[in-house]
Amino acid sequence: MRVFISSDMEGTAGVVDWSQCRPPGAAYEAGCRLLLAEVNAAIDGCADAGADEVLVNDSHGLMANLPPEQLHGRASYASGRHKPLYMMERLSPDHQAVLFVSYHGSMGSNGVLSHTYNPRAISEVRLNGTVAGEAGINGLVALGHGVPVALVTGDQVTIEESRPWFPDAVGVVVKESVSRYCAESLHPELARELIRSGAAEAIQRVQDGGVSLPHIGLPATLEVSWLTADMAELVTTLPGSERAGARTVTFRDGDPVRLYRRFTAAISLTRSLVES
Repeated sequence: MRVFISSDMEGTAGVVDWSQCRPPGAAYEAGCRLLLAEVNAAIDGCADAGADEVLVNDSHGLMANLPPEQLHGRASYASGRHKPLYMMERLSPDHQAVLFVSYHGSMGSNGVLSHTYNPRAISEVRLNGTVAGEAGINGLVALGHGVPVALVTGDQVTIEESRPWFPDAVGVVVKESVSRYCAESLHPELARELIRSGAAEAIQRVQDGGVSLPHIGLPATLEVSWLTADMAELVTTLPGSERAGARTVTFRDGDPVRLYRRFTAAISLTRSLVES
């Protein structure tokens, strides 16, 4: 059984500040250690349930946050910037399960370190009319490849936001958000135990046929609210886009992977308009 893990960072137990997520510095190095242990717990859980191959796609920041030689289970590791499929790079129809580890809530939510892809460009994204965080948006690629999302880990906001898209997935809450910069985290050892058991349960559910594909109706619509009208104007140059307001652009497509790629292209385009 082949498993795909997309690992972010803000949803890790004990991580509550940007300094823990952005290099350089001791706080970032500590955040990387905490993340590595949670990813390894997920890998161990997959192995416990019989998975024999795991691919970890580093999906955070510069996408090179984990020491490859310290990944468990001889997991392969997709790292580095400018991935065509971004947080879902290297997922294929040959995988049987997708796991989202250390994910976070959407921009505007009360989740810890909440944002949606680029916090300096996006104020909100709605998928088929429902507010979506990165988990829901990334579910487009899972749907396109016919692979179920079986596990989501992070704070309680993240798990709740993911339910409309992945109702059969195991949700592991490793911290309770108090505000965007405050949370009550489980002890890291307990968080890892829960992730390991949650991953094992998730893989078993997939093997038993108990996890459906992402519940995303097609053709799907992404409604993206940008921080400035200039950003909205720029992304309307992309195929399949339509201006829906001064700062809002919609993308609609029957191919969920193509829709996702248009969204990530819009993210890349707007980086040139972000003010420092």
